Amino acid sequence: MSSHDHRFPIGPFRGKDTYQKEELDGFIQQISTLPDQLTKEVDGMIVRQLDTPYRDGGWTVRQVIHHLADSHMNAYIRMKWTLTENSPIIKAYDEKVWAETEETKFDPQNSLLLLKALHAKWVSLMKSFTSADLKREFIHPETKKNISLEKMIALYAWHGNHHVAHITSIKQRKGWN
Repeated sequence: MSSHDHRFPIGPFRGKDTYQKEELDGFIQQISTLPDQLTKEVDGMIVRQLDTPYRDGGWTVRQVIHHLADSHMNAYIRMKWTLTENSPIIKAYDEKVWAETEETKFDPQNSLLLLKALHAKWVSLMKSFTSADLKREFIHPETKKNISLEKMIALYAWHGNHHVAHITSIKQRKGWN
């Protein structure tokens, strides 16, 4: 992968098996600030810009915003299942198909508002996790891998930063700043 790989502007996720409390606090803080950061980056974008793919064959900026809402809703629900059930097998979804549903063509403001409310609730949940909670795991039905809550926190901090970087990189390449 070259430094010009627009699919992974901050690099691919490189998770670890365990994290220190300070690392997790930092990830939760990143998740907390994502809605405002995303809103700031897309504020003032015109329709043509929102409908520009961040890379050839990639999603539009509008789709990225809607994808973040869809993905983070699923992550929140997966965390709740993991917290309240014993190693649940979570429900997978096809994010590419979800990015094509009709509402993803509409105003991304709906997803920005959803993310703001969702992240406020999600961050409260994550801050309440005990050391034992962080070790709880779900099973992914496709990969059959066990994923811990602490790894999920790291993954979704990366995920938000990853997609914000898609938007900031297209803005920079197109001179939209």
